[in-house]
Amino acid sequence: MLSFKNKLTQLALLAGLFLVLSVTKSYSQIEYYEDEEQKVPFSDRLYFGGNLGLQFGYLTYIEVSPLVGVMITERYSAGAGITYQYLEYKDYGTSSNVYGGRLFNRYNISPNIFAHAEYESLNVEAYRRNDAGILVSEREWVPGLFLGGGYFVPFGRRGGMNFTFLYNVLYVNTNAIYTEPYVIRAGFVL
Repeated sequence: MLSFKNKLTQLALLAGLFLVLSVTKSYSQIEYYEDEEQKVPFSDRLYFGGNLGLQFGYLTYIEVSPLVGVMITERYSAGAGITYQYLEYKDYGTSSNVYGGRLFNRYNISPNIFAHAEYESLNVEAYRRNDAGILVSEREWVPGLFLGGGYFVPFGRRGGMNFTFLYNVLYVNTNAIYTEPYVIRAGFVL
């Protein structure tokens, strides 16, 4: 019988596979938008963006998360991104590097409101006590399946800022990276 954690990992892998297959299937159809009269070159449908996070003090936190996406139809886009985070705890004198990637799908409900689904897997340093009670660290991959939506504020011809509100359906309270299932992000796209 599979444990709860293994079932969540399998669900995360299935969700990731679904996202990869949807992006792959879509790439075979991306020569044009759905309307043949509305021919848009692939390069004009690409967009780039990401998040940058900084915090200094008791906790030093630096995050760089670039992404690339492609508009598959006028309303639907998909893409991928990478994440790197540096964490340093002043009182403990320890630091950690977190890295990983994500696949996402986005559907524009209106010009400013969108639905968002994302599978992410991050490699983190997890601290646990061994059988002797000694605190040890080991690296582990932590999956996340985020569902939610957001608001897009355009500026310029193609750019804008995203405010995204997501819920991690794979969240467990022993998670080594997320302390809550809710995630709020602000990011830019060009």
